[in-house]
Amino acid sequence: MTTTIIITICSLLLIAYAFDLTASRTKIPSVILLLLLGWLVKQITEFSHITVPNLSPILPVLGTIGLILIVLEGALELELDKSKIPMIKKSFIVGFIPMGVLAFSLAFIFQYFGGNFFQSNLLNVIPLCVISSAIAIPSVKNLSPLDKEFIIYESSLSDIIGVLFFNFVAFNSTISFSSFYDFALELFVIILISFISTVTLSFLLSKIEHPIKFGPIILLVILIYAIAKIFHLPSLVFILLFGLFLGNLDKLKQFSWIQQLKPEQLETEVNKFHELVGEATFLIRALFFLLFGYLIQSEEILNTDTLVWAFGIVTLIFLIRAIQLKVSNLKLKPFLFVAPRGLITILLFLAIEPQQNIPLMNKSLIIQVIVLTALVMMFGLMNNSQNEQKQAE
Repeated sequence: MTTTIIITICSLLLIAYAFDLTASRTKIPSVILLLLLGWLVKQITEFSHITVPNLSPILPVLGTIGLILIVLEGALELELDKSKIPMIKKSFIVGFIPMGVLAFSLAFIFQYFGGNFFQSNLLNVIPLCVISSAIAIPSVKNLSPLDKEFIIYESSLSDIIGVLFFNFVAFNSTISFSSFYDFALELFVIILISFISTVTLSFLLSKIEHPIKFGPIILLVILIYAIAKIFHLPSLVFILLFGLFLGNLDKLKQFSWIQQLKPEQLETEVNKFHELVGEATFLIRALFFLLFGYLIQSEEILNTDTLVWAFGIVTLIFLIRAIQLKVSNLKLKPFLFVAPRGLITILLFLAIEPQQNIPLMNKSLIIQVIVLTALVMMFGLMNNSQNEQKQAE
């Protein structure tokens, strides 16, 4: 039995790797294929009458670790200098304003059709408003460096803003001045923790001479994230700042205290660390979407009660995004199409307490919106690639 499980997991991950390798040619987001593969495995196990234990509790764990690694990997790739400030500002605006407009619009629509408290409606719709860096970042590898960089900034910031927004609504039964004060205080605390932790982890990375050091560093990063989350602190801010610090050591050499970390030597270690994070990210992301696909029920995908809602929500997503891109003087292609929902959407949906759930929001709607936004991205990037080839010819 153990051997069969090992063979199955290894085979599935190798197939996932093949999906990743061919994604640049097929333009099919690997998440679509991973979900389909997981769903097919479920059909095979049911047809063969194979008993599989309940795997649902594993999903949030894989998702949380995957989110940490994805944001960390993206942050390690970003360069910070004065020339990037306009791009960072625009990516923040494009990530933040459409999210807020969409969230409040959907909350009012759900209020009209389903009733419930407005705050409950708002909490439930926020997961649908966050761009998934887990899907967006791997899907834009073949775009130009500037376009790819914008998507990395936007999707990473969207994850962070979305989690902050979700926690703010979830942990404040009433919105008042004190709510914003507490939020600002939490943000200050996590920035302080991020600075101390980042310097400490960087020091360890440069000083540890034992052959095993990247694994413990990753474990410490996850541990700090989890502890900060217990105290309702915006933990993803720490992950982003840690990655940005390590990825931009060459820009910080003018500070005397940086020299204590031996930046030239540390940069070599950071490159190795980045490679390890990339490998780990692939494995965790693949396992997460395979498992999520396995847990999908056929009737959830084909649920006609939620399909109309899913189409309406996806239309609203891209309409608001198009308006914001126009206002921000950014090109529609390819940015318009890269607004997938995915890992972060699932994690936030699972984090909603049962007493805060509303009938209109269910697993079927989440799955349908994820699949539809991924398909829009797939066809949009395919069309963009064909147009670029024609222009080149």
